[in-house]
Amino acid sequence: MAGQTSTIDYKLMWPGVIATAVIGTLLAVFPERGKAIVDAAFAVITHDFKWLYLLFGLFCVGFLLWLALSCWGAVKLGAPEDAPEFSNYTWAAMIFCAGMGIAIVYWAFIEPVYYMNTSILHVDPNSQKGLIGELAGMYGQFHWGITPWALYALPAIPIAYAIHVKRVPALRLSTACRGVIGAHADGFFGKLIDTVVIFAMIGGVGTSLGLAVPLVSSLVGEMTGLPMSFGLQLVVLCIWTALFTYTVWAGLKTGIARLADLNTFIAYFLLAYVFIVGPTTFILNTWCNSLGLMMNDFIRLSLWSDPISNGGFPETWTVFYWAWWAAYAPMMGLFVARISRGRTIRQVIFGVLFFGSAGCWAFLAVWGGYVIHLQTQGILDVYGILQASGGSNDVTVVAILRSIPGSKYIFIPAFTVLCFVFLATTLNSAAYTLSSQVTRVLSGDEEPPRWNRTMWGILLGLFAVGLLATGALKAVQLSSIIVALPLIPVLLLMVVSFMKWIHEDYAEQLQSKPIALPLEEIKKSS
Repeated sequence: MAGQTSTIDYKLMWPGVIATAVIGTLLAVFPERGKAIVDAAFAVITHDFKWLYLLFGLFCVGFLLWLALSCWGAVKLGAPEDAPEFSNYTWAAMIFCAGMGIAIVYWAFIEPVYYMNTSILHVDPNSQKGLIGELAGMYGQFHWGITPWALYALPAIPIAYAIHVKRVPALRLSTACRGVIGAHADGFFGKLIDTVVIFAMIGGVGTSLGLAVPLVSSLVGEMTGLPMSFGLQLVVLCIWTALFTYTVWAGLKTGIARLADLNTFIAYFLLAYVFIVGPTTFILNTWCNSLGLMMNDFIRLSLWSDPISNGGFPETWTVFYWAWWAAYAPMMGLFVARISRGRTIRQVIFGVLFFGSAGCWAFLAVWGGYVIHLQTQGILDVYGILQASGGSNDVTVVAILRSIPGSKYIFIPAFTVLCFVFLATTLNSAAYTLSSQVTRVLSGDEEPPRWNRTMWGILLGLFAVGLLATGALKAVQLSSIIVALPLIPVLLLMVVSFMKWIHEDYAEQLQSKPIALPLEEIKKSS
């Protein structure tokens, strides 16, 4: 139900909105200077702090596996009588769609092409084409697998514990730090944390929308013959904004959950289509081989920094991705925490890690395997198309789609619908989480006011229009990812806060079955 007494915390909302608008405007008005500054800052962060990102990613995996398998994994996120609000299928679909958006359907087709023409683990792509092809299949599984979803799951547990067990009436990152910083969560320090989170969320999802619009516009042009233009992009963006704004207005169960379910069904169809009409045996063999390589070298891949050669691969790919996931982690942590009431810590951790990784592996295995087959068998020179188009991923993806049998009347139309629905599920989750973030009082079973949810949907659309019109997409994207660096100590602070809370609350009550703290004890310990 919607909180009847909920009011907007304008002291939190306006700084986040204004900071995003000011930075976006400056980057648009001074594009060359702004891009140079952002690029320089990002280069320093990814090079000088790559050790931190790599260690943090591996820490997230190790800590969550330990937590899930420990006695604390049986702790229930909610009261003893609380049952899960959503079915396992819908819960998993909402998590996957919110976390991936259009990125997985976009990069699953194009990412292996880059890998096959890059030196990976000191393997020369020109003289060792067979091995580089295998590494291309493996690295996609690694970059979209367990570690990214661990980065998402890490903040979800402390936040879920804060709102469902401690009953702190605020869905914010600072809420989960309260176990360490106490009353400072309501002061300047807490506001600073939440403002940085709002900037990262607006910048991240705004640029995702802005980057996705050119691809879908290209697909619409492919089907209709319309030339690429800003007007076409604007129409596509307006339709997209209307879709995700309506679903966030409808709420979690009526809008967001149903759209996520629809999205998974369309994805199943398209994955099965390519799997059947494509090189089925090659796809299965490549996937099997890729998983084996990744599992065998998981620690090496997680910590490879290339310190002597400094070829640039870790910074360009692994560190960039870990920073991107870390920048998105607060949004995902808040959203996963909100929809996970009634589940145990173990269920949430294994659910996020398994369903998220398995979904991404399926896309990379089928669509990525299809592209590797095209390139290695000489059926289509995908890399040549990428170079001839001046590095345009949109043009290259459309060329790949054309090679699929029945693409014109079956695959491309269905793929376009999937793009619309997939990103809409991410954006409505973001708008919902942003509206929850700025609501002053909100318990774990309440929803923020409809007008607030709708407003954030419209604001994200307007922000994307500004980015498209000014060409500031890349700079804003990188600037939003840069905040991942200061977010890392905040995420670690949340872990310390959570462990402090759970030791205080359950030290003498551990059982082998799911356990929950009585409400009267919660009130005493809060």
